[in-house]
Amino acid sequence: MARRSNLRALILIPALALVATAAGCAEQVNTGGDTQAGGEVSLINEGQLTTCTHLPYPPFQFTEGGETVGFDVDLVDLVAKDLGVEQSIFDTSFEGIESGASFETGQCDLAAAAMTITEEREKVMDFSNGYFDANQALIVKKDSGIKTMEDLQGKTLGVQLGTTGEEYATENREKFGYTTRQYEDLALLQTAVKTGQIDAGINDNSVLFYFAKENTDTEVTEEFETGEEYGIAVRTGNGALLAKVNEVLDKAKSDGTYDKIYEKWFGTKPESK
Repeated sequence: MARRSNLRALILIPALALVATAAGCAEQVNTGGDTQAGGEVSLINEGQLTTCTHLPYPPFQFTEGGETVGFDVDLVDLVAKDLGVEQSIFDTSFEGIESGASFETGQCDLAAAAMTITEEREKVMDFSNGYFDANQALIVKKDSGIKTMEDLQGKTLGVQLGTTGEEYATENREKFGYTTRQYEDLALLQTAVKTGQIDAGINDNSVLFYFAKENTDTEVTEEFETGEEYGIAVRTGNGALLAKVNEVLDKAKSDGTYDKIYEKWFGTKPESK
């Protein structure tokens, strides 16, 4: 694995201090570039492309050997390289990212958090073209006897706060007769399934398959065709940075770089459309 810059080290700032800092320095924070595509890209921190994400969410973003690595990290590194800067990763709550609050407080230039493009989120941020296809899936302890949502009658289904998986589970709760339990992050949800604290968990299929491969006492038993696509997000109106992200993604897909990064993290090349 190539050596990575220390600028990608995880930044941890207590929530209250963050709010106070954002409020006190609001006039000094440059929260976006030119609103027109093709304009000059402006960054909140000189020499750095600051990325908001929520850890851990392997293989998209997680900590390994003191560094934040993953599929999304490698993709955004391409954008940073094109801009002639380093990527700096800011770990924050997923709710703060998907609500648009992270952009409003000037925490980051862009967000890359395996985040599904939805109409609701598009009201508070702008998304790149989709870069990854996803569906929802069900993970359980191996040999639990739970194969489908129908088997969850009277049982507990774990969900991650602010995710499309939580939305799907909420919409179908009455139909299948389970209760839901919320978790702040994916790791807590997966651990709860593995240790039997809950009967099952729901989240994006790729991350659950990745976990089940590493934890053979768990298994993914059902997938749900939701037709989701992940997008890299920027502050609403930041057309210059959005255009740059799309330009870099398009180039990576056309010259084979995207396929190499995909194979690095998923062990296979992406299916061609």
